[in-house]
Amino acid sequence: MPYKYTINGGARLKGAINVGGCKNAAVAILPAATMVRGVCRIENVPRISDIYAWLDILTRMGVSVRSINETTVEIDSTSLRSIPATFDVMREMRASYYLIGALLSRFGEAQVSMPGGCDFGVRPIDQHIKGFRSLGSDIEVRNGIIHAKAEHLAGNHVYMDVVSVGATINVMLAATLADGMTVIENAAKEPHIVDVANFLNTMGADIKGAGTDMIKINGVRELHGGTYSIIPDQIEAGTYMVLAAATESDLLINNVIPKHLECITAKLREIGADVEELDEAVRVRGNGRPGKAMIKTMPHPGFPTDMQPQIATLLALADGTSVVTEGVYDNRFRYVDELRRMGAHIQVDGKVAVIEGVAGLTGAAVRACDLRAGAALVIAGLAAAGRTEIEGVSHIERGYEMMIEKLCAVGADISVREIETPSVIREAL
Repeated sequence: MPYKYTINGGARLKGAINVGGCKNAAVAILPAATMVRGVCRIENVPRISDIYAWLDILTRMGVSVRSINETTVEIDSTSLRSIPATFDVMREMRASYYLIGALLSRFGEAQVSMPGGCDFGVRPIDQHIKGFRSLGSDIEVRNGIIHAKAEHLAGNHVYMDVVSVGATINVMLAATLADGMTVIENAAKEPHIVDVANFLNTMGADIKGAGTDMIKINGVRELHGGTYSIIPDQIEAGTYMVLAAATESDLLINNVIPKHLECITAKLREIGADVEELDEAVRVRGNGRPGKAMIKTMPHPGFPTDMQPQIATLLALADGTSVVTEGVYDNRFRYVDELRRMGAHIQVDGKVAVIEGVAGLTGAAVRACDLRAGAALVIAGLAAAGRTEIEGVSHIERGYEMMIEKLCAVGADISVREIETPSVIREAL
């Protein structure tokens, strides 16, 4: 049965929140583990629904998956044979396309469902296809299935026409076991790309330059088992940082890499929040009504698009007029209508949102339309006066580990309730 979050807002939160493993790294590392002949022990795995879906997919493919504890799994793909990966659940996940690069690298062929995930604009896979073809693979899409096959994968020069995180990782996976050297130019530089490269190198790959715009991969014959710990989630940490500022709270956010949060920290300080950087933590204290700001999302090291709805929610409470420009996706402002229900004054024109700050938001019934928009509505509900009910919360649980438990532990008033089916519908069923 579907359920919703009920939030009684207005409380100031205080305490510590521990951040989980990086979702965007984990959803690439798990399929990358299918390239390894041996046991991969992967630590700091986030406890989110996208990861549970991946583990289910791998098990269906014949991979041995063993849970060591809540955040550690062992994956043994030694006996895996390339099979069509066309399960229904994959159509709901954007990251399902990483199986193309992984299976193509190990077996020379792959059949994978077209990716799904959050719907906020066209996200073509043309750069993935271009990269695979450069390495010697034939690619075609038939009936919603991507078919890739290569008699022989060989290293080559791949120039990305646009900066693409997914294509950079996917070509890196395919090149890892190819013959010779592959050079990816205009590569994306996000921290989770570095994490995937570090995972592969730990298992025997030869990858240099991850985190810069040029990555060099010397193909190796095979990968061996090993142990790897996933980096902390930059976006989960950033979400709680913004939440602290929006609710005038005092939160210590543990298990983070402060350098990965620098662009978020800079904007929060500009807006007026106090941010203290520690070795593996940040402390954020809201300092009265936030100030206005100009935000433009960009590829790393710019302000991350995955933080855009959260920072826009904070700016909806700011003193003055702010402008948020979306520099990555075409349609990432769909959540704005939900914030308007709560009293926000936001006008959207294409990729630009003009936000007239208000003194306060009020609770309302709203719906999460995607993962990060859902997180933004949680922030809005906690900052608002009165009760907020959020439906569509399955989106949130795709990417936030135990969010409700973590927030309630620092003083939030949030409950999870089943959504009652109206009696007229029950009778029709």
